[in-house]
Amino acid sequence: MNEEIRAVQTEMERFGYIAEPEIATAVFLAREMRRPLLVEGEAGVGKTEIAKVLARMLDTELVRLQCYEGLDTNTALYEWNYQRQLLRLKIAEKEGRDPAKLEDLIFGREYLLERPLLRAITRREGPAVLLIDEVDRADEGFEAFLLELLSDFQITIPELGTIRAEHIPFVLLTSNRTREISDALRRRCLYLYVEHPGLDKELRILQNKVPGVNAQLARAVARFVHRLRTREIRKLPGVAETIDWAQALLRLHRDTLDAETVFNTLGCLLKDQHDLKATSDSVVAELLEYAAAGD
Repeated sequence: MNEEIRAVQTEMERFGYIAEPEIATAVFLAREMRRPLLVEGEAGVGKTEIAKVLARMLDTELVRLQCYEGLDTNTALYEWNYQRQLLRLKIAEKEGRDPAKLEDLIFGREYLLERPLLRAITRREGPAVLLIDEVDRADEGFEAFLLELLSDFQITIPELGTIRAEHIPFVLLTSNRTREISDALRRRCLYLYVEHPGLDKELRILQNKVPGVNAQLARAVARFVHRLRTREIRKLPGVAETIDWAQALLRLHRDTLDAETVFNTLGCLLKDQHDLKATSDSVVAELLEYAAAGD
């Protein structure tokens, strides 16, 4: 492995992220080439965590934009602080000044509410890490707007003119593939697909994130979840659910897995009523048998 990639891998692990070479390579190239990185994968595989770890590695601010249906540019970019503007106009009236002549004053930067995208390009302390999370949940119009931003890293505000990036941020976009991202956006990004972790990696993650778990329970939990993901269920448990389950078992003072404990804590792993009902006694017995085989 390239020594620079190995160094990134080691640094990511130091900050709590177990990264395969392909993940470390993507992070290294995105950082060196200053290209946005589009990370796709199932929910819970650790896509968002990559941005958090990168911000810690670079010792910089993480600016997060959580996307959702109906997200508009005002929410993502900026809004005017209308309450402060109105208050300033009232003060001007009491001072006997003509409010009509205060337009330049009330549309100054001090009355501007910076939302994540504007904050990411106006940060003066150095480049931020800009996380555009679950971009697939936003509509195509917003995605089209991102094309210009990611190409030029500048924003035009009618009352103020064009604001260019003080420092070009490191940009990471995530997608759960609820809809297809446009080719135009994909071409502007480097690409990474994150799979559910293999058994050995998930075990390492558990030992890293749940330090109080003993080796026997950690292996049983990892094998149980690994086997569970091979079944026909609607919402596969991600790494976050595995960690939650292990932490729940610790709080219940369990050192081993048994059927009663599994049934009582399945809500830590499965977040769908259909999946809970489909996990019958026989299914749990088979999963427990598989989990115990690793001891």
